[in-house]
Amino acid sequence: MDVFVYGTLTEPDRVAEVLDSFVFVGPATLTGLRLVEGRYPTLAPGGETAGRLLRTDEVAALDEYEGVREGLCLRESVPLDAPEGHPSRAAVYVGDPDRLDADATWPGDSPNADGGFAERVETYLERADVRVRLTPEKRV
Repeated sequence: MDVFVYGTLTEPDRVAEVLDSFVFVGPATLTGLRLVEGRYPTLAPGGETAGRLLRTDEVAALDEYEGVREGLCLRESVPLDAPEGHPSRAAVYVGDPDRLDADATWPGDSPNADGGFAERVETYLERADVRVRLTPEKRV
């Protein structure tokens, strides 16, 4: 699976502590979501985020690292703009801003809003043009 990574998972040494087998496909940009800081970096609606495209089959290890089971993060699938031969979608991890003390507001965030964090993220992803673009590396 191809995964858009940002933050600590852009560092090869850190990824090697989490995964036994991986390859960095190349630099990538996530459009429609911006980086916000908190206890851990996470994403919020709007803007764009620079990162890397990581390929691995060890999704369970990434889910554990990102705290998916504990509700810290969601793993979502978004379109991937890349040359032929690449998958059409990439995974992206989105952290719950309330759990991570991050300054992020998702549509529907209000005391009277229906649906939880996961529902608000999925609704946003369905309506907004969120996608990962594999960034061509500049040749010198």
